[in-house]
Amino acid sequence: MLFSSALIGLREGLEAALVVSILVAFLVKTDRRHALRWVWPGVGAAVLLSVAVGAVLTFTTAQLSFEHQELLGGSLSIVAVVFVTAMIFWMRKAAKSIAAELRGKMDDALDVGPAAVLLLSFLAVGREGLETAVFFYSTVQAAQSDTVQPLIGFTVGIAAAVVLAWLLYKGAVRFNLSKFFTITGVLLVFVAAGVLGYGLHDLQEAAFLPGLTTLAFDASATLPETSWYGALLKGIFNYSQQTTVLQAVAWVAYVAIVLPLFLKPSKKTAPAPAAAAASKE
Repeated sequence: MLFSSALIGLREGLEAALVVSILVAFLVKTDRRHALRWVWPGVGAAVLLSVAVGAVLTFTTAQLSFEHQELLGGSLSIVAVVFVTAMIFWMRKAAKSIAAELRGKMDDALDVGPAAVLLLSFLAVGREGLETAVFFYSTVQAAQSDTVQPLIGFTVGIAAAVVLAWLLYKGAVRFNLSKFFTITGVLLVFVAAGVLGYGLHDLQEAAFLPGLTTLAFDASATLPETSWYGALLKGIFNYSQQTTVLQAVAWVAYVAIVLPLFLKPSKKTAPAPAAAAASKE
């Protein structure tokens, strides 16, 4: 769980930190530093809301019955998969245009007033924060009684993201963000597939879905979760030594569909007919 939670923390944290650094850099470079006093409260409110949502989801569900815990945990795991899938495709598409888009929105918000600047900062960071809160809850559920490793992983990942974004902002380091998001996106596809399988298993345990006793394989003897290699697989891919047919089919189908779509080269925009005709003349 340490690796997968750190990966999610790094990815989500870096996206949020980059959003903040873009907004700050725009205000600084356009000599509108006075608006920074409205950016930071928006960012702070988004962080507090995310932490509060994560805490409520993680610590209040203990009061529910076993079936209701499994039903809620399975449902939120599937929601987390939807979030992470949408996020990796959105960042793949928006990586090149996000800076210009955010600058345009901030310019419009400055024309409206301080409340608009605060709201823009809150919404820009809040989306990433709420996704992280749901991911954290799903990871804690998958870790069962161990909440320490996911918490450490998220903390390390988010801290690394903040430091990395600050170094990028200062120009101390430079690297290809597009490649970074591609590599982490591929890893997150496998993490999401594991979360999907775990969520479906929760729904089976809640008797919401059938097939709990219909196993695709039972590797308890050869690849137990208590072994170091079993724990490693569980921590990275949410491996389950007793995997139901539904879990296995969902895992394979998700990876087989999402990974090729994610790695598919984006289509180049065809030139307009008029431009094409002019080029031939």
